[in-house]
Amino acid sequence: MTKKLTDDQRAEMLPPLKETGWSKADGRDAIKKTYEFRNFVEAFGFMSKAALWAEKMNHHPEWSNVYKTVEVTLTTHDADGVSELDIKLAKKMDALAQ
Repeated sequence: MTKKLTDDQRAEMLPPLKETGWSKADGRDAIKKTYEFRNFVEAFGFMSKAALWAEKMNHHPEWSNVYKTVEVTLTTHDADGVSELDIKLAKKMDALAQ
């Protein structure tokens, strides 16, 4: 079973993500980010690529898409909070969005 990040892990792993636009989700132990693309096709392409990685990791985002905007929330439900899986998927999504 995947475990929630410890305080020490949070202090190490979350600040670099904040620098790339990730923030704490309101009212829950989760991280969120809004990606903005040039158009719907780019946004959908990003989601398609991210979906393949999420499936490989067996870790799936909460997300929505409106035109060229993709809003993502990551948390590990069975750990009841942010885990290393969320950090890995966030970094992968950032790389895919470039």
